[in-house]
Amino acid sequence: MKTQFLKYLKVLIPILFGVFLVYYSFSQVSLELVLDYFKKAKLLYVFLGLFVVLLSHILRGVRWNLMLHSMGYSVSIANSLMSIFSSYLINYTIPRAGEVSRATVVSNYDKVPFSKAFGTIVVERVIDLILLIVVFGISLVLEYDSLMYYLQNKFENVNFTFLILLPLSGVLLLFFYNRFKKFLPSKLIEFIDGILEGMKSIFKMKAYKGYLLYSLLIWVLYVLMFYVTIFAMDELVDLSFGAILFAFVVASLSIAATNGGIGSYPLAIYLAFSLFGVAKEPSIAFGWIVWASQTLLVILLGGLSLLLLPFYNKKK
Repeated sequence: MKTQFLKYLKVLIPILFGVFLVYYSFSQVSLELVLDYFKKAKLLYVFLGLFVVLLSHILRGVRWNLMLHSMGYSVSIANSLMSIFSSYLINYTIPRAGEVSRATVVSNYDKVPFSKAFGTIVVERVIDLILLIVVFGISLVLEYDSLMYYLQNKFENVNFTFLILLPLSGVLLLFFYNRFKKFLPSKLIEFIDGILEGMKSIFKMKAYKGYLLYSLLIWVLYVLMFYVTIFAMDELVDLSFGAILFAFVVASLSIAATNGGIGSYPLAIYLAFSLFGVAKEPSIAFGWIVWASQTLLVILLGGLSLLLLPFYNKKK
């Protein structure tokens, strides 16, 4: 009973937090004003941003296929793309459940062991985190004076020892696992070994350069989507590229706070833009424009994917 309650709690807390942030967002800026910005937004740039991000999703599917094929599994590009689109949609309901569903799709339809498929997704997340840190580093270089002044005042007493301990703890866990795994249940060993094989697959790939190139292109397209959409609002066109990069990083991190970034995404953009003197109203309105357009795309493509997957794989 207690375990079931905790499961429900894990689902409800992000949703309730997102609802609170939506309420807080519109307590700072009226809904009428946000809708007015929506009406004035240049839709050409909004749709151009959607097209760019759609290309990034397609590249993500191609990149995933590259890794799965290197492990000896034949997965159709259609299944890869539909599993990715549906995983984005599912993440709006249960946090991180999309990654599980994505691995489940290729496990059910293409006979890829779940643990290995999930391991490749873990690799993707690690690569994504590294590239997000790179983008953050570039924004720091471009906006060094304003950002460093803010960060030094906010984090001057923070102890960063944990940054060293985190990778060290991972190495220690791996050491103890290899040393004592014979005492673990066989199914658990099979699952962990599958994840580790999926994570190591990038180093075994003949086309690892292509995988890394796709990864770089995906994040270039992410940034380009954000940059292009800026031109939808006249109030933001004078922002420097460094300021836009910083807002992109903060907004990307906010997606982990709530399901799909609901409520947190516009506020994160407002927080970032406020460091560069942008008013509250256009900042929050821009956040809602980007979030709403991306969400509608996810609902459309994710919904279609969930409907088409069983029909496309009917014979399987």
